[in-house]
Amino acid sequence: MGQKVNPISNRLGFIKGWDSNWFGGDDYGDKLAEDNKIREYLNARLAKASISRIVIERTLKLITITVHTSRPGIIIGKGGQEVDKLKEELKKITSKEVQINIFEIKRPELDAKIVATNIARQIEGKVAYRRAVKMAIASTMRMGAEGIKVLVSGRLNGAEMARSEMYKDGRTPLHTLRADIDYALAEALTKTGLVGVKVWICKGMIYGNRDLSPNVGQKQARGGKGVGGGNRGRRRK
Repeated sequence: MGQKVNPISNRLGFIKGWDSNWFGGDDYGDKLAEDNKIREYLNARLAKASISRIVIERTLKLITITVHTSRPGIIIGKGGQEVDKLKEELKKITSKEVQINIFEIKRPELDAKIVATNIARQIEGKVAYRRAVKMAIASTMRMGAEGIKVLVSGRLNGAEMARSEMYKDGRTPLHTLRADIDYALAEALTKTGLVGVKVWICKGMIYGNRDLSPNVGQKQARGGKGVGGGNRGRRRK
């Protein structure tokens, strides 16, 4: 269970909500393919905007796309011109009315996708992978995370044989369903092949009922010793 299941899908319906919110009906497959096309397009088009996740909600005639990013200025552009341009481009892909919302991530060091992508980009830029990983772990723990685990796999430093190396700090209880674990995978395209970067970040425990509707996950109050709680100093050596 721990290593084999995506920690986010494992918590769906408990403490995590879905990234696509709509009723499928007869054309479920078409909508799913369209969602995938929208995500691929936005990730390629806004590659420099540090996108964490894209939430898609559908009504009968309208598609609402919420982009979670740590650099909203790049997406919005001067006077909102970029958003309008993006809206028109997405209308051509979907043939429906599109509304775009931008959700700013205040603390990107606590977002697994942004951390994994930053490590991958540094590896592509020929930064030593150990240095990149250790700097990312230090900045995440400094922001008050309860724990972080990073796994890098591939031909590290251009070695002949691929291998995996794991670095961790604090605690990441993957079996505990109330643990708020954020997980992401990023890939670094190096001269010797792909290097995979997996990141698990534990932000604390969630107690009581939680609103699973999209876009509230980052605003939700956390109970116990979570982010900014009293568990900051404890680290495993």
